Amino acid sequence: MGNIWRIARYMLVKAVMLFITVVIGLYLVIMIANMGGHLDDVRRAEIYLSVATGVYMNPQNQGLGSVALKRMTDELAALQYRRYGLDRPFFIRSVDYLVTAITLDLGQAESISSDSGSKEVRRVLAERLAPTLVLFGTASLLLFFSALGTGLFLSRRYGSVIDKTVIGLAPLSAAPGWFYGIFLILIFAAVFRILPWGGIVKAPPPKETLEYVLSMLTHMILPVAAISVSAFFGSVYSWRTFFLIYSSEDYVELARAKGLSSIALQNRYILRPTLPTIITNFMLIIITTWMGQIILETVFNWPGLGRQYMTAVNLNDTPVIVGTLVIFAYLLAGTLFLLDFIYAIVDPRVRVAGGRR
Repeated sequence: MGNIWRIARYMLVKAVMLFITVVIGLYLVIMIANMGGHLDDVRRAEIYLSVATGVYMNPQNQGLGSVALKRMTDELAALQYRRYGLDRPFFIRSVDYLVTAITLDLGQAESISSDSGSKEVRRVLAERLAPTLVLFGTASLLLFFSALGTGLFLSRRYGSVIDKTVIGLAPLSAAPGWFYGIFLILIFAAVFRILPWGGIVKAPPPKETLEYVLSMLTHMILPVAAISVSAFFGSVYSWRTFFLIYSSEDYVELARAKGLSSIALQNRYILRPTLPTIITNFMLIIITTWMGQIILETVFNWPGLGRQYMTAVNLNDTPVIVGTLVIFAYLLAGTLFLLDFIYAIVDPRVRVAGGRR
């Protein structure tokens, strides 16, 4: 019972600390996204111009004088300001934005609609969240297991030709995924024409479920390959080095001298103590990949949160911008929240809330 209480208390403290971090980060993002309130001035000017154009181009207002037209424009613009909350000081509006962002009560989008025609920000983002998670989750799992297996393989063949070749390719991980995505599109879509340029399925979308899934898998090949290539060789280089360091420990040599099989030696004495370091490194890679996800989805025309964010930025749709950043913030916080418990599973030396395991 005491262990359960310590774990629960630790989870609560960790969640509170991450929540505070998310709140601070979101408020800074809101301030930056609105440029300290300057974006509100831009939106007021756009609203006033739109209202003025409608008033002056309306045939029913042709007989009115310039003073009457100006007064009508001011009144209609003031109504629009109140509708969007632009009649209040920016500081108050920024706090309101923060509260609505944290509670995901994001209201109505200003320019963007969902595929079903809804202007509700929740629906707009919900339609784009699943494609992002499918693409990013598939690429992350493929990257983790392929890099882990390759690192173990190379650690057993230190100094071989294949080891030197793979390690020599490590600088390729310095470029982001979208950079490789452009070259993959040029090679496999433009030159060889064996894979699609982008999108999530072919047009028109297949009606059969199996055909739809196969089309989506085909469209995922290039973006998943771009994400994987951007981090694969660097991960292999780092993890292979960790395996080599642990494989030279005295307890490993002792276990090898006792006749322990190579598989048991690898799993028990090399892989397990290395996993906490590898998981930390992998989490950092995931966070870095998230930051490039916006451009990558735009390059591949993938209908996820990243491309939606770019569209919202181009249209100055603040609710959708803030909502997208909230989703990303919660995803990253959730990743970090789970990291400590993964440590507790893979490393028996980890203590939870001051207790012994």
